[in-house]
Amino acid sequence: MNRLTSHPIISFFSLFAILFSFSAQGQPLGKAEIARWQQQAKQVTITRDTWGVPHIYGKTDADVVFGLIYTQCEDDFARVEENYITSIGRLAEVEGESALYHDLRARLFMDSTQAIATYKKSPSWMKQLLDAFADGTNYYLYTHPTVTPKLLKRFQPWMPLMFSEGSIGGNISVVPIERLKAFYEQRKSTSWINTFDHYERESVGSNGFAIAPAKSATKNALLLINPHTSFYFRSEVHMVSQGGLNAYGAVTWGQFFIYQGFNENCGWMHTTSYADSMDEYLETIEKKGNVIYYKHGTDLKPVRTQKVRLAYKSGNGVQYKEFPMYFTQHGPIAGEKDGKWIAIDMMNTPLNALEQSYLRTKATGYASFKEVMKLNGNASNNTIFADKDGTIAYWHGNFMPKRDPKFDWSQPVDGSNPATDWKGLHSIDDIVQVRNPASGWIQNCNSTPFTVSGSSSPEKSKYPDYMAPDAENYRGINAVRVLSQKSVYTLDTLIAAANDPHLVAFDELLPPLLSAYQTVSSDAVNQSKDLAEAMQILKGWNKTYGVTSVGQTLAIFWGEKIQKLARSRAASDQRFDNLSLTAFTISKTSPQEKVTALTDVLTELTRDFGTWKTPWGDINRYQRLTGKIQETYDDQKPSIPVGFTSSAWGSLAAFAARTYPGTKKRYGSVGNSFVAVVEFGKRVKARSVVTGGQSSQPGTEHFTDQAPLYCEGKFKDVLFYPEDVQKHVEKTYHPGDN
Repeated sequence: MNRLTSHPIISFFSLFAILFSFSAQGQPLGKAEIARWQQQAKQVTITRDTWGVPHIYGKTDADVVFGLIYTQCEDDFARVEENYITSIGRLAEVEGESALYHDLRARLFMDSTQAIATYKKSPSWMKQLLDAFADGTNYYLYTHPTVTPKLLKRFQPWMPLMFSEGSIGGNISVVPIERLKAFYEQRKSTSWINTFDHYERESVGSNGFAIAPAKSATKNALLLINPHTSFYFRSEVHMVSQGGLNAYGAVTWGQFFIYQGFNENCGWMHTTSYADSMDEYLETIEKKGNVIYYKHGTDLKPVRTQKVRLAYKSGNGVQYKEFPMYFTQHGPIAGEKDGKWIAIDMMNTPLNALEQSYLRTKATGYASFKEVMKLNGNASNNTIFADKDGTIAYWHGNFMPKRDPKFDWSQPVDGSNPATDWKGLHSIDDIVQVRNPASGWIQNCNSTPFTVSGSSSPEKSKYPDYMAPDAENYRGINAVRVLSQKSVYTLDTLIAAANDPHLVAFDELLPPLLSAYQTVSSDAVNQSKDLAEAMQILKGWNKTYGVTSVGQTLAIFWGEKIQKLARSRAASDQRFDNLSLTAFTISKTSPQEKVTALTDVLTELTRDFGTWKTPWGDINRYQRLTGKIQETYDDQKPSIPVGFTSSAWGSLAAFAARTYPGTKKRYGSVGNSFVAVVEFGKRVKARSVVTGGQSSQPGTEHFTDQAPLYCEGKFKDVLFYPEDVQKHVEKTYHPGDN
């Protein structure tokens, strides 16, 4: 079967014409449209506080959305555009042929035709928001003619329907591109396991804590909001309308709702969930003539085929490849295994997802928040919740298909067996959850929900396995330890809990190394004074992070090296969480190898830094030089020491760092991003910090003004009420004024 059709390169001028047409710029801007934008801009007031955070005020929610997207474009248009280029499946037009299968994956699950149809049937209130999104973005481009988009010169109101959940990855990100590529190129896929770096992967997640009034010094509920993302993935904003909107928090670039944040009534924190909300079906394929069928029970059903023509950049022009896309009742085909096609069934209700994402920002408390969750539009997140009435709650996932529990849903199932079909969705009352636990606290760190509230956690036996296959991790263990120790919390002590420096992984990893040193006998070991001194440092180390800690340097460099050795001995398809990797590492490396690994660390540290006695903060650094999406790093330019480290070691505050070309030091790019603590009383009190600052422009005041706070785990006061904002005004303007 010929799955690809190439088309010749066309000229640069033809490319320009096509892109111009695709982005709806075939006709010039009309005076009426410009006048409409200008009129709406007058209805929006933006106040930037002294940290550069935009407080956007408008009469209607649509006015605020118009102003919000305008401020996002001011702060980082490149990231706004990048997110939409990615979500609508046009990345190859910017990056070239290598991104074709990334685009194909996006188009398999949602395309512009579907999005436009969904937009047309959206309720009027949502259409108004979608229109305001497009108008605010386009007005920014109109008023900033020197800004040159990579591709999208005109934004459309249907675009957010292809980018509706706000999650860092979203559903389709887990569909392996290499497997998809192997299917369309008719070659055997050797492996499609995600090879994303272990330490970076462990720091992409989130922490959320909720404290009940019984454990609060003020008898008000408290909430920790601590997403771990790639740096600068979200911005900090405040949205206020006369229509009841008054939400503060983190917004993913290009979206128009507070993804993780709070209003005057309640707050919500999302952690990435491993609840099983999508499934792979192995379809039995038969071909009769030119028609392809799949087996379902005793029936043969035709595979639906749809062609898509994808453009990709090639030199100064563009080429096209045409793909046939295949669909069964279970979903699009995204791979092949042992002669069977793999169909993916997942949530595909973008309107519900977008409505839920927006409406929860206007929730008035637990009951209203739960009502919004009945839309079942969140497939990738858990939710930690707190409100002004003192309720704290947790839901593990949200969109949850009903399935026959006799099947192993962690593996592909037989699509020809009707018993494997989804049987509707579980109600919000069915999913794993807890409300006002007796323990007085809730935590989730992308870990099992069955330790979410200590002894008050849900019972695993009451739920089917597919609802919560999540493993425990070191952050979860650390969070339970920390929250169990303290009887009363304030905002200050909640910040301290979020920054607890204990690295739980080394409680298990270090004793075998210290024991190995006692049993290994060789001249090299016995005569090495450096090794003996390093062992003494590790023996005396308190297993906490800090910029002055040499023990942390030794432990992390050794841990990385010995785990890499152990992983090389695992089966190619073996998956690890960080607890099982620790156990595997301990059991699969010999005492001699454990000691030799540390010897090698001493040699490498001395080579790279002049001495192996190098404090962690001299190696682990924060640096922001360019503000570009792909940042560059330089050992010769200023940077800031950071004590906290990768979540793989149990660090609650996450900072995944690595070396880059030409560097010896490590620079962070993933981990703590927007972090906030909130107290819900008669008046909301909150503090927050972001990675670096509000602006992406080097040399501006807010490029790195929050970096010193961030690197030390300190927070600024959130300005939530108008009278507080007015005391700290940097500038006030309407869109288009500046």
